[in-house]
Amino acid sequence: MSPSEEQSGSLQRLLPTDPSTIAGYRLLGRLGAGGMGVVYLGRTEAGELAAVKVTHSDEAEDPDFRARFRREVETARQVSSPWAVPVTAADPDAPEPWLATAFVPGPSLAEAIAAHGPLPTRSARLLGGAVARALAVVHAAGLVHRDVKPGNVLLAVDGPRLIDFGIARTTGDTALTATDMVVGTPGFLAPEQAEARGAAIGPPSDVFALGCLLVYAVTGRLPFGTGAVDALLYRTVHDEPDLDGIEDDLAELLGACLAKAPEQRPTAAQLAERLIEDAPLGADWLPAEVIRTIAERSARMLALPDIEETRAPTARAAPDRRRLLLGAGAVALAAGGGAGLWAALREEGDGAGAGPSPRKRRHVIGVQVDLSGPQKATGIEQERGARLAMEAYNTRDDKPFPLEVKVVDDAGKTADAVTVGRRLTEDRDVLATLGSTGDYTTQAALPAYNEAGMALMTVSAGLNLLTVSEPPNPAIIRACPSHPVAGSQLTYLLQSYFLQGKITAPVPGLLQDRADDSYAWQYITMINHTMRTLYGHRCHPRVIPAGVDDYGPIIDEMLGAGIDAFVHGGLLPSAVRCAQALADAGFEGPKVGGPHLLTREFIRQAGKAADGWVVAAPVLDPLVHPSAKQFTAAYRKRYGTAPGYYAGESYDAVSMMIDEAVQSARGGGRPEPAQLLTALRKKSFDGVMGSYQFDAASGDLKNLRTQMYLVEGGRFKHVMAAPEKDPGKG
Repeated sequence: MSPSEEQSGSLQRLLPTDPSTIAGYRLLGRLGAGGMGVVYLGRTEAGELAAVKVTHSDEAEDPDFRARFRREVETARQVSSPWAVPVTAADPDAPEPWLATAFVPGPSLAEAIAAHGPLPTRSARLLGGAVARALAVVHAAGLVHRDVKPGNVLLAVDGPRLIDFGIARTTGDTALTATDMVVGTPGFLAPEQAEARGAAIGPPSDVFALGCLLVYAVTGRLPFGTGAVDALLYRTVHDEPDLDGIEDDLAELLGACLAKAPEQRPTAAQLAERLIEDAPLGADWLPAEVIRTIAERSARMLALPDIEETRAPTARAAPDRRRLLLGAGAVALAAGGGAGLWAALREEGDGAGAGPSPRKRRHVIGVQVDLSGPQKATGIEQERGARLAMEAYNTRDDKPFPLEVKVVDDAGKTADAVTVGRRLTEDRDVLATLGSTGDYTTQAALPAYNEAGMALMTVSAGLNLLTVSEPPNPAIIRACPSHPVAGSQLTYLLQSYFLQGKITAPVPGLLQDRADDSYAWQYITMINHTMRTLYGHRCHPRVIPAGVDDYGPIIDEMLGAGIDAFVHGGLLPSAVRCAQALADAGFEGPKVGGPHLLTREFIRQAGKAADGWVVAAPVLDPLVHPSAKQFTAAYRKRYGTAPGYYAGESYDAVSMMIDEAVQSARGGGRPEPAQLLTALRKKSFDGVMGSYQFDAASGDLKNLRTQMYLVEGGRFKHVMAAPEKDPGKG
């Protein structure tokens, strides 16, 4: 777990298994957790706050891990800069090694840009100048950071802070850079890192990474694009950076940072001189909305919960309540952390002068879906499935508490998704959320859920960046395959057609509609790559700009190239036009499309031209699934009609959340979002629509669920599950 994850999100209660103290730190709550350990908010007897990183005991049993941890401590202690988060204490030899750093309540640069967009040029220059000065200190100590990225820069009112020296090494040390080992984060790697040229990695590599970071800060784009790691590394080594939209003088400077040859880049000290103003950073160095986020983050994270005794009680009782007093000085409070922040906290009495008792907290499951936008038919089914799951639970005699559902409509708009996502995550009664319906609304809402440490489980968003983004999205749980995984299954389907003699060459035509470029690219690129590399088949891909109305010439060209199968990657309008053009041309080969086509509108608009199409989608038909009979009957009774697609999966998703909430309550205490998130990512569950098992590290579904539907007689007919492996290998 990286420090950027460690210090993000709301402060969570300590679990019963957590210690009460570590060395001289009284633990106040959890800041985050991952596979390597837990990070707590701690307080010294002097009142200073710190982020205390504690590794799991099983990790500590590994001598190599303990050596790496000791090196991280030693490396970080060599760096003394106002723009780097200092190590305040550590014990790498403890049974559970721990490390304490000054606490910075602000968001990471990655979180700020995800929430508010790119920074103004002046803010980006001030940011870059401060980080460059921190790197100059790192390099003067004979070190290389090796992982400069937006997730490793925290924002405070008085300036940024560079964190995470976990993979930093001394100059010339190649222990971590053996041949073929790429160390760092793709998108922020220098060419010498991308090619794993260990001996060439040095301070200029950090300058290249800082150049990438500043391009991202001022544009919201990576200079060498996104996508598959191999392709990204290739572009980093061979292509020129994308500096469009950057002011000329800054673009020139960043171009120098991004030079392919290390010796052509400026040093960190030279870069700092060219970036930063002579005046000190003031509270106006960031846009007002980012400053507000810092203040709100401070308020949420430092409105400390009750401190409960856990597995290592101390003799001195903790105060009953602590609260953050924020007034006109809120911004100044957010800036520094440590004793200054603790000075704004005061202990309440033992009841003297207490007001009325607070409202008893409810237990709520959130539902964030599209109820009025382009995917409202799917969103309505998702809401109905969620409500049925809640009603089924509340009829139980053995329920430990009643549950409610809170439904919000994001209308399929990213801006609305951000707003309603924050509404749910800031509701102290909400435990976890189902949503969103679409790829981009889910992506837009995720930063709020990451920050709150609340699970966001989607049953229909397949965008790969939800689970492979930088920085990671610790809140996402995907109960459906990603688009690239579904694309690989379509490759197996095409190969099975070849083996069955339905196509002869084969030469599949692959159409990528740029009206939804990410979705289409993920499907088509995966099929094209796998067909060529795995089977040696020749494909005929076409990339079509958004807004094309006449697909007749495009289809004629593809047929002229000898295609014997057709795969559509894109949205409904282009699929309808392709279906009609293929029908007009008399094409009789297999025609395959993705989940955007699994809608009555495709059949209605394409008419008879839709017949024979096969649609791949990550959803089962509850009307034909044996274990969904009771669910289908309950749905008919409740809504007077048969369940639609995604209702059953939504029922299962909310049922999983309910199951974990009940399990947490039986363990004692109120279930909290962070507990449910951790448990859900590890969960195996048998639902009405089948089984679910998740990868705890990424949140992705382990078992594949892509299904194939044939359009026949104006209706979708479930045919089979998509192949999960190479059909030629049994």
